[in-house]
Amino acid sequence: MEFSSEFKKNFSTAYLAEEYERLEKDAAEAEDAAGSDEGLKALAEEEVSRVRSRQADILSEIEQILAKEKEEISRPSSVVMELRAAAGGDEANIFARELKDMYQKYAEHHGWKTRTVDDLTLEIVGADAYEALQYETGVHRVQRVPLTEKSGRIHTSTASIAVLPIRTKSKVEINPADIEMEFSRSGGAGGQNVNKVETAVRLIHTPTGIDVRSSSERSQLANREKAMQILSAKLERLHEEEEAKKHAAERKAQIGTGDRSEKIRTYNYLQDRVTDHRLKESWHNLPKILAGDIDAIVEALRIAGAGLAAGE
Repeated sequence: MEFSSEFKKNFSTAYLAEEYERLEKDAAEAEDAAGSDEGLKALAEEEVSRVRSRQADILSEIEQILAKEKEEISRPSSVVMELRAAAGGDEANIFARELKDMYQKYAEHHGWKTRTVDDLTLEIVGADAYEALQYETGVHRVQRVPLTEKSGRIHTSTASIAVLPIRTKSKVEINPADIEMEFSRSGGAGGQNVNKVETAVRLIHTPTGIDVRSSSERSQLANREKAMQILSAKLERLHEEEEAKKHAAERKAQIGTGDRSEKIRTYNYLQDRVTDHRLKESWHNLPKILAGDIDAIVEALRIAGAGLAAGE
């Protein structure tokens, strides 16, 4: 790896880059001081050899730091699932909450930590959480007779899900001038105010109109940091979607485009069946599935996704 001025711009490697350049000056000064004196030349050569050895060690250290940063960028530390009620009014809202409970129970079965970031936004902390849930993005549809339906008519409602990987180090840089910030009080169950200070934070990214709210943390600062993580993930997803559209003609059939508007799954209560439309495969026992037993679905999608990634 050759020395690059980019190392000086990276906070993690800047001090090593400065040390490398200082040593380069030491080597040049030693050679100049030796002049034509053979005795001094031998000493200068020893000094230059020592400097080059240290410089090689510095490059090795920089390489290790950059490799670690690259791993942190590529491997999400957690995942945020943002659920929204879509078509179907109150029934859609009920369904969205049932899906949130399903994913929370699934995560708990796997020993992952869960936390409600804000209302229907769920954070799942686990090394393999994103790998498992990345294909859940899209529109989920439910077909059933609502409890309030007296005539027994089947209703169809939908909820949309966005799955966002939260990385230790974001791939995108956000200009602070592009962010508007709002503060409000965090509320408890049933609308009860549990915090007398304005700890909840809402961020609006003005160039895109994307907004994020976090209210689960105890302090305004912590909520702002959490909201920034989610905003970064949303901007990454937006960039990926734009790139995918550019190359749409070159892409083969996939399990999903990762688009939140794509209908991916139907939960049919009358037939006690869940059908994933991308795989054209169904599973039965809805109560068990909604209780978090979605391992078979997740595994089928993972295998299909791995096959596509390998070019099968």
